[in-house]
Amino acid sequence: METIRWGILGLGKIARKFAVGLQSVPDAALVAVGSRTKDKAMAFAAEFNVPHVHGDYESLAADTEVDVMYVATPHPLHHEGARLCIKAGKAVLLEKPFTLNAREAQDLVERARQRNVFLMEAMWMRFLPIVVQIREWLARKAVGEPRMVMADFGFRAEWDPENRVLNPNLGGGALLDVGIYPLSLAAMVLGAAPSKVTGLCHLGETGVDEQSAVVLSYGGGELAVLTCAVRTRTAHEARILGTTGSILMPEFWHGSQATLMRDGKNPETVMIPKVGNGYQYEAIEVGRCLRAGLLESPVIPLSETVSMMRTMDELRRQWGLVYPGEAAP
Repeated sequence: METIRWGILGLGKIARKFAVGLQSVPDAALVAVGSRTKDKAMAFAAEFNVPHVHGDYESLAADTEVDVMYVATPHPLHHEGARLCIKAGKAVLLEKPFTLNAREAQDLVERARQRNVFLMEAMWMRFLPIVVQIREWLARKAVGEPRMVMADFGFRAEWDPENRVLNPNLGGGALLDVGIYPLSLAAMVLGAAPSKVTGLCHLGETGVDEQSAVVLSYGGGELAVLTCAVRTRTAHEARILGTTGSILMPEFWHGSQATLMRDGKNPETVMIPKVGNGYQYEAIEVGRCLRAGLLESPVIPLSETVSMMRTMDELRRQWGLVYPGEAAP
């Protein structure tokens, strides 16, 4: 593939960010967009000079000019949109959270494998240059053996029951919206399958989790202590604590800086600024995988994605949080 040809299914705010990021990828092109509202699709296409415009998802999925689809619909529609694209034989980059629950996630994985098509969760944080640097530190055991991950991601949304982060009909709540970032960091450092999952949350007036505190334990005694919120501002800081040092990550989910602190040595702060808005790095990874003939990314394997969904299912089970139309996790 000289140029990876992209389509975008669902044209909200995150789709616009991805389209901007894609402009920084020289060997990729946005060739098709689709929305259930034709006028919205036409406006988006005009803004980004997209040649193929679709007023429904079915025709977009069937577009033969598209190599890979970025699915950016609201949370409850992720499964439906990705399934449609997989059925059409399209590679899929599926916005986080991958699905509402592990059942839907496993179904997509099985369908993608049956169709022999690429599938990946769009956790853009994992491909940022500073996070790549942190993985290199961990690989060479710069802080020894990781023993604990501490991370938080919380913001204060204005009170609006129809806002997607507070609306249960849109899969609202802190866990799926922003809690997935500290969970993904913990999975990267300590593994995707904790031996024990426990957490407490506050269910707000609309019935979704407005804030929560989660503790994950692992087979070797490692711990992840994570918090998230959509009605409480937090520091957005992460720390990886090892046997011989630690790593501090301010604004960990979108930052460009990390400090390596090793026992007996001066702290080493590294700055690696993002190029563009940072959303292009996940697109670059998809292109790399497609050219290599891979069906999933080794950075975020599908087994990790499904395991993450199981962890969130268990937390929601403990909290009694079930979304409309969803069987209890």
